[in-house]
Parts: sequence; C-alpha cells; structure tokens
Amino acid sequence: MFHTVLFPLDRSREAREAVDVVINIVEKYASRLVLLSVVETDSPNAEEGMASPEAVAELLANAQELFSQKGVQTEVIEREGKAAFTICDVADELDIDLIVMGCRGLGLTEDGASESVTNRVINLSPCPVLIVP
Repeated sequence: MFHTVLFPLDRSREAREAVDVVINIVEKYASRLVLLSVVETDSPNAEEGMASPEAVAELLANAQELFSQKGVQTEVIEREGKAAFTICDVADELDIDLIVMGCRGLGLTEDGASESVTNRVINLSPCPVLIVP
C-alpha cells in the first residue's frame, strides 16, 4: 500500500515525536523510507539553524543513524527552497505514496495556522499526508 514513504525533517519536537509512527508504517508495509530536509536560506521565518546546509546535513545524518539503530534503512535528500513546495515537489518526483510529518498547530493563530508548512503540504501534496500530533 505505502511502497515509498517521505518523512520531512526539521529540528522540531513534533518531527521527533513522529519517528515511532514512521517506523511502524515502514515496518508494517515494508516501505522504502526517504528522509528529506529543506534548507530555507531566503526565508525570514526559516527554522532555527535550518538555514545552514551544515545543520541540515547533521540533522539528516543523525536521523539516518537513529533509523538504522531501529533496523530501518533510509535514503536521505537535502534540498534548498520553500519547505512546503519542496516537500511536495520531492513527493511528486519520487512517486511517494505517503508523507508523514509532525504537526505544529498548537498555539498558532488562525492566520498562522493557514500559513504553516504542514497546512500547505496538506493542500498541495500529490499523495496522502499523515500528520502526527
């Protein structure tokens, strides 16, 4: 059912909390797992420290090691651009069956929620999106 799963990462608590869900899905469906992190160099609201290619490379290496310790093989992709658009572009390019990502809705105003990366991915994704609270 979910042959290829995309897990976009950042340094958020929500992304860390989604790891167990990702592992469960990948194991259950024997899925290929692709980890993605986006360098947002031109965004004034770039994730803290995620505007640096070095920080992204370190995040991906750490995540790959974590999944490896759990017996899950991964592929990693690092891209530059606007997070939501880049996530959806990669999902389309790789024919992804499912995107799993953490939710960051708590504490946002109504305007902030509509501008969130998660909300944009939900609206633009070429495949199903599972949001982990």
